[in-house]
Amino acid sequence: MKQLRLGLEILMVAAVAVTATPSEADSNRTLRYTSRSAEAAREWQNDLRGKFATLLKIEDLLTSRVNLPNATTTLSEEDRGSYLRREIEFASTPGRRIRAILTLPKDTPAPSPAVVCIHGHGHDRTAVHDPALIYRGFATRLAERGAVTIAVDVGQHQVYEEGRTLMGERLWDLIRCVDLVSSLRSVDRQRLGCAGLSLGGEMAMWLGAMDTRVSAVLSSGFLTTMDQMEKGHCMCWKFEGLRELADWADVYSLIAPRALLCQNGLKEPPTDFTVPLAEKALAEVRLIYTDLGAEDKVGLVAHPEGHVVNLPTLLDFFDKTLGIRER
Repeated sequence: MKQLRLGLEILMVAAVAVTATPSEADSNRTLRYTSRSAEAAREWQNDLRGKFATLLKIEDLLTSRVNLPNATTTLSEEDRGSYLRREIEFASTPGRRIRAILTLPKDTPAPSPAVVCIHGHGHDRTAVHDPALIYRGFATRLAERGAVTIAVDVGQHQVYEEGRTLMGERLWDLIRCVDLVSSLRSVDRQRLGCAGLSLGGEMAMWLGAMDTRVSAVLSSGFLTTMDQMEKGHCMCWKFEGLRELADWADVYSLIAPRALLCQNGLKEPPTDFTVPLAEKALAEVRLIYTDLGAEDKVGLVAHPEGHVVNLPTLLDFFDKTLGIRER
């Protein structure tokens, strides 16, 4: 491990030599990633991404979204000094509209980077702006640094439209966030990121995996194994066919070769998102980054707290990957 100092002492797992005996669940992962040529790795990604689109029941939406207008309505606007904060409503599907918090920088050279900011269980889109919560107000800090940010609600546990899946609808709403910010003339489409904690870390993983427009993914408080998630966790993560195909390491592997940083707290309880399990999963994710010649684009921060966003390394990550820095 390599030690960094970013306002506090942090352990950055730069390389992990972890070997593990495959579990029975591992043997059932028909599309588990194994090292191969770069061309074969990209073929594997396309195959798994396509299978996930079908299982999540968003394949039709992905195909037809080019014809779906955002139809954005501004509900309210506040001047926060360095940025504008808007409450907006826009189309998720032809029959469903969703609300979001959108921030737009003031007095900064356009185009600006944009980040989709994602909350976890028990909260809503406002939580990522609250410095008193476990998210440490990371969306506000990014907005103050000149990023466009967008946050929607993803904590629902009901399916809104017949024939959909819960995880598919959550993911689709985030993909529509990327659609919306990409449509803004003030946004640099080459500098799109996403970040979240807990369920938000899970959804950041899924968004980065399934939407290749996202070039930088920060997943906090989630990197683990599916075996760990089977015990004492909300089972909203699980949908039919998932475990037969993959584990979380395989989903994260769909992000390669784009930038990925995971955060796990050293004070996470044994039943949750522990650093040893994160190291095990990261060792698998590293395989495809190595095969694609992008070993320097993936990492894990083992920070000294519990189930919280580590703000210093989040800000440093988006500074290095998207050019979001103190103004």
